[in-house]
Amino acid sequence: MIYARIAGTGSCLPGNPVSNEDLVARGIDTSDEWIVSRSGIRSRYLAAADVGASDLARAAAERAIEAAGCEADDIDLIIVATSTPDYIFPSTAALVQSKLGIRNGGPAFDVQAVCSGFVYALTVAEKFIRSGSHTRALVIGAEVFSRILDWSDRATCVLFGDGAGAVVLEASAQPGICASALHADGSHHPILCVPGGVASGQVIGDPFLRMDGQAVFKFAVKVLGDVALEVLEQAGAPADSVDWLIPHQANIRIIQATARRLGLPMERVVTTVDHHGNTSAASIPLALDEAVRSGQVRRGQRLVVEGVGGGFTWGAALIDF
Repeated sequence: MIYARIAGTGSCLPGNPVSNEDLVARGIDTSDEWIVSRSGIRSRYLAAADVGASDLARAAAERAIEAAGCEADDIDLIIVATSTPDYIFPSTAALVQSKLGIRNGGPAFDVQAVCSGFVYALTVAEKFIRSGSHTRALVIGAEVFSRILDWSDRATCVLFGDGAGAVVLEASAQPGICASALHADGSHHPILCVPGGVASGQVIGDPFLRMDGQAVFKFAVKVLGDVALEVLEQAGAPADSVDWLIPHQANIRIIQATARRLGLPMERVVTTVDHHGNTSAASIPLALDEAVRSGQVRRGQRLVVEGVGGGFTWGAALIDF
């Protein structure tokens, strides 16, 4: 039996942290108290104008490859989860493949599921590996969400940040990704979207992120609890067997509500939202890498990763790390 296990993790954050006070100094009509009380966010990272998602992805990938103890040419599949690609095409994954110097002809493609993107990409990569067609995948979440924010909308612009996280997923005789579940319901798309596009060299519609915060909160709390319980049931694993919950880092209140639903104390929840903000598809692998490198998450532990995002999409995976 072929399984897929995480062999290494990596991440990249651009520049220096930007605090809530820094945003106020830039002229945004908000305050540290307002942001913290509603989201738990105290700072985030914002990419410079010449830094794209593929640049952050490459740096995160290099660290994951090093941690996995392999070489770039050993990677035979690249999947990048992003809603903020460098170009309309080629894919960000193809650009990352080029920047890493990989010339083995393995597939490289993007997955667009917004904040659930990393869970979607991880699940797709696991299927490739378990089929026997590929042996080592690079799975990346990378975002430059600062490019699609309306900086006059204080309800949204203070919540998001930029960054990338990556894992190397490789074939193993031992189970790693033990269960996964992916879902979508497109009827909810108006409550979180960027309702614009490009045609004939012009922006058509609205190119900025728009969100109904209360509706998103209610939806997220329900489906994140549901999908975490779903993967536990799939694996026949009780909630108290989970060492760490690593949720999408959108809002501390959503994270707390999900932990309560699973009966997990916050001491067993990895949280980085306070200093990363919401980095969409990058948030789970960023949090995972930080927790691994700090010694918080260790080999032999059981993890639940989960995300929910515009679409609406949501998903979770149970991982024996």
